[in-house]
Amino acid sequence: MDDGLLKRQEVFFSSRKTMSVTYRKQMLEALRRQVSKYEEVICEAVYADFKKPRFETMATETQLVLAEIDHAIKNVRQWSRPEQVRSNWLNFPSSDRIYKEPYGKVLIIAPWNYPFQLAIAPLIGAIAAGNTVVIKPSELTPNTSAVIAKMIMEVYPEDYIAVVEGGVEVSQKLLSFQWDYIFFTGSTQVGKIVYESAAKHLTPVTLELGGKNPCIVDETAKIDLAAKRIVWGKFINAGQTCIAPDYILVHSSVKQQLIDSLKKHIEKSYGSQIEASPDFARIVNERHHQRLLSLLEGQEVIYGGANNKEDNYLSPTLVLEPDVESNLMKEEIFGPILPVIAYDTEEEIQSYITRYNKPLATYLFSTRKRYQQKLINTFSFGGGAINDTVIHIANKDLPFGGVGSSGIGAYHGKLSFDLFSHHKSVLKKANWIDIPLRYPPYTLPKKLAKKIKWMF
Repeated sequence: MDDGLLKRQEVFFSSRKTMSVTYRKQMLEALRRQVSKYEEVICEAVYADFKKPRFETMATETQLVLAEIDHAIKNVRQWSRPEQVRSNWLNFPSSDRIYKEPYGKVLIIAPWNYPFQLAIAPLIGAIAAGNTVVIKPSELTPNTSAVIAKMIMEVYPEDYIAVVEGGVEVSQKLLSFQWDYIFFTGSTQVGKIVYESAAKHLTPVTLELGGKNPCIVDETAKIDLAAKRIVWGKFINAGQTCIAPDYILVHSSVKQQLIDSLKKHIEKSYGSQIEASPDFARIVNERHHQRLLSLLEGQEVIYGGANNKEDNYLSPTLVLEPDVESNLMKEEIFGPILPVIAYDTEEEIQSYITRYNKPLATYLFSTRKRYQQKLINTFSFGGGAINDTVIHIANKDLPFGGVGSSGIGAYHGKLSFDLFSHHKSVLKKANWIDIPLRYPPYTLPKKLAKKIKWMF
C-alpha cells in the first residue's frame, strides 16, 4: 500500500467531523450493532483459526468488547467536556481548563492470540476520542482478520476507519509512515521495532507487550481453590494469553498438594481425553507449536506433554523444577506449559522474580494480608491479582498495561479515551486587573522573593 489512505484520512480529520461528540456516539453505536450482528461469525472465525471454544471467544472477545462499547457510549460526552481546574494566585484572575482533543491518525496493530478483542478494544477508545484509525489485524488468524475487515468496511468509510490486511511486509510499510499515535499489542521483540519506527517521527505509542508472569502460592493459601483458579487462568486460550501465569513458585511444604490439585482440576476442566475436549484451544500455527515442543526438551514433565503436530495440539503440561538457565525459563512461554518451582524463603521468591524484567502480571495466593501488601509494595509489575489469576482484565475501571519491558501505557474504560486524547491546557486570563509582581524591574525584596512559592 502507499500513503494515499493516510492522506485521505488527514483530509477527513481536517473536516473536523470527528470533533462532534454526537458523531462519535453514532459511530460507537454502529460498531456495537456490527459486533452484535457478527458475534456468531466471529466465534466461527476464531474457531477456524485455532479452535478456540465458543464460550471463551464470547467471554474474552465479543462480550468484553460490547461491555467496553456500552461504557463508552454512556460516558463519552462527559469524558469529552473541558475539565476546569483550580487556578493559582500568580495567575489571578483566570479560569484554567483542560481540553481533550484527538491526536489525529491512529495506527492499531493487533496480535493473533485474542485477534478480535485486541483489535477492537483500542478502536473503541480511538473512536470515542475522535481520531481516524487504520487497523492492521494479525495475518496469523486470517479468518478473524477477514471478518474484522468485512464488518468495519460495511459501516465506515475508509477515510475514517480502515482495515489493512497482510503480513510482516504490510506492517513494515505501515510503520514507515508518519502517524499521530501508534497502538501495538504483541511481543517485546516486535514492540522494540515499533518503538524504533515511531521514534523517527516522535510519534507517541502504547505498547502492550508481555513477560514472565510469576504466580506465588504460599503455605497459607487455600490450595485446592488456588489450583482451580490457576488452571483456568493458565490454560484458557491454550495458555496463549499475555497475562497468563508463566511459572509457579510454591512453598515446598504444599508443593505436592498443589501439584495433585492442578492435575485434578485440569481433568475436571477438560476430561481425561483432553484432545477430544471442545473446551481446549489449539496452538495458533505449526511454528509456535514447534517452539513450545522445543521448550520441553530435557525437562521433567510430570503431567501432560501429549501433542499432535497435525492439529497443533499440545495438552496442559506441568514441568517440575526446570533449570533457570533452560530455554523454558529464559523466555515467555505463551502456551499450555506450566513450570512448578518450590521455594522455602521469601528471599528465594525475590531472587526468582528479580531475575527477569518487570512482568505484565503477578499473582499471589495467600491468606497473609501483610505479605499480600508486601508483595504489592516490593515488586513492579503491570497488574495482577491476589488469590486469583487473569480476571483483573475484566474490570474496565482498572488500567490494563505493562511497565518497563512489559509495556508502555494503559487502557480500558475511561483510560482508553484518555489514551487517545491529547490533554490541552488553556489558561484564560481576565483583563480588569494586572498584578505587576512578575514584571521587571524586579523590586520585590529578596526575603519576600523566597516566599513567592505560595503563589504557585
